[in-house]
Amino acid sequence: MNSNDRAITGLVMIAHSAVHTYEMTVPLFMVIWLSEFDVINLGVAQFDVTTATLGAMVTVGYALFGLGALPGGVIVDRLGSRRLISACLLGMGLSYILLGLAPNVLIIALALVVWGVSASVYHPAGLSLISKGVEDRGTGFAYHGIAGNLGIGLGPLLATVLLLFVHWRTVALVFGTPALLASLYATRASFDETAMVEDATADGGSKAESGVESLSEFFSKSKRLFAGSFILVFVVVMCSGLYYRGILTFLPELLRDLPGFKPIPIDSLLSSGILSTLGVESGSSPMLHPQDYFYSGLLLVGVVGQYVGGKLTDRFPVEYGIAGSFGVLAVLALLFVPVSEMGLVPLMALGTVLGMFLFLVQPMYQATVAEYTPTGTRGLSYGFTYLGVFGVGALGGGVAGAILAYADMAVLFLTLAGFATVALTLGLYLARNA
Repeated sequence: MNSNDRAITGLVMIAHSAVHTYEMTVPLFMVIWLSEFDVINLGVAQFDVTTATLGAMVTVGYALFGLGALPGGVIVDRLGSRRLISACLLGMGLSYILLGLAPNVLIIALALVVWGVSASVYHPAGLSLISKGVEDRGTGFAYHGIAGNLGIGLGPLLATVLLLFVHWRTVALVFGTPALLASLYATRASFDETAMVEDATADGGSKAESGVESLSEFFSKSKRLFAGSFILVFVVVMCSGLYYRGILTFLPELLRDLPGFKPIPIDSLLSSGILSTLGVESGSSPMLHPQDYFYSGLLLVGVVGQYVGGKLTDRFPVEYGIAGSFGVLAVLALLFVPVSEMGLVPLMALGTVLGMFLFLVQPMYQATVAEYTPTGTRGLSYGFTYLGVFGVGALGGGVAGAILAYADMAVLFLTLAGFATVALTLGLYLARNA
């Protein structure tokens, strides 16, 4: 990678890890909010703080995270990636500062709305920046994905450790500060964000093109995008999002009752001397839940998948990569239930492969979007992409919940295999018609 590649990749890695650190830390706070707050006071009405009301409140922030990707994609084509990434980091940092200062649940809700709106613009801005400014595009996507996975896995782990020693508000304030500093860095970093865009491209785009300038142009350019092969790529990314949310949303719950996942008292793992030093009485320590660590490990293995997937996009046609990767995911979904009945070791082996391929597909479909869209509407294209991944894909959690409520785990994984098979089929079609 050249110096411009490194500068861009460094910035998007910082921003991407921050986005997912904040995203995955909120559930840790929710457990605390349930015990700390009693009511949500709207003035004209009051509601008890329950898993239902708190879950609905948090869903608003997460929904905005997905829905805002499309307007974010439109804006990035107008203003450029640097400004959007800087604004994203600033907004996320301020949202966590507000969260740490929030006196009640309503202000917490406001902080989450600020986070959702701010974070929503990142993916179209960051991915557009890589696609337009990085020469080794696949490698850039790989490092970008690795940073996201580190944020997903290590960010909440750091929050968990901090919560052992300080109040959750302090953790929020501590987490908010780095994003503010990163926002300042984004405004000062030296790079050419259109280094790989020719003055006149074959698809009619140019360095000077300013993207969507009006509502009518938005509809016309969106229509042009979906009139071509991008519509098939869009279905692929929707399938990826549905599979991702469908398998991860309830994975810890599914693992809890399997052999080898029985809770373990922490004091059973420590000597009496260490317990005495820590001031912990035998039999009074918290429980270690193995399924949580299995879940975190699966997410961290995704770092390897992101790197391998990015490297493969530089060496093989992305269409065949999409087909092969989703083919593996379909097989893994079909094998999950029978393997889970064989014991912990076989399931860990399957989980390792699942974690790799669950994230290996991401740099592949990101590169595929770049292959099938014009340069001048690249931000719009990635906006639609992450509307599909995070917006439509968010339905995967609801689909999984409904299946588990009215059927069983076997039906869930059969459904997930169906999502992967659709993506596999479309990948093969694109490969044969490239």
